[in-house]
Amino acid sequence: MPGIGIPKKEGEMSAENKPQEVAADVVVSLFYTLTVDGEVFDYTEDEEAIEFLQGYENIIPGLEKELYGMKIGDKKQITVPVEEAYGEYDEEEIRDIPRTEFPADVPLAPGVELELTDNEGDMLYAKVVSLAKDTVKLDFNHPLAGKELQFYIEVVDLRPPTAEELEHGHVHDEEYADEADD
Repeated sequence: MPGIGIPKKEGEMSAENKPQEVAADVVVSLFYTLTVDGEVFDYTEDEEAIEFLQGYENIIPGLEKELYGMKIGDKKQITVPVEEAYGEYDEEEIRDIPRTEFPADVPLAPGVELELTDNEGDMLYAKVVSLAKDTVKLDFNHPLAGKELQFYIEVVDLRPPTAEELEHGHVHDEEYADEADD
């Protein structure tokens, strides 16, 4: 006797629609450890996997490229060359900015990392290199520019994206869903 069809809630998954391998338009959950110059630089904590939409440049290109075809439970060591990570270190990304551009309450000292907003409203990240009487020398290079990256990864889950995630090109977490409901 055939069963009665009960409609699924959005985002609910069955064995038929669960992706079997990493491909474009699949939400990937991943554990990773990132090593740079032989030192651990970053890792997923407390079994908290990162989650992203594959094929939308939500992660660095060299890592994203290596994930295609992996399945849940697969583990892999990946070396990402500089040009497929954060690019070469660029001396032209070190600039002198007038001190008058900074509010008085911003702590300015060599090594301090800043989040800045440009004239178009885009967020920029910079590190204070040095201070002069009238200027602040900032390095706008990514901290990993010029570095080869070594990842040890494990694919822990795959799922189809929601229509909204596909439309927006990134994963929506519970916090995003809560804000959308307000």
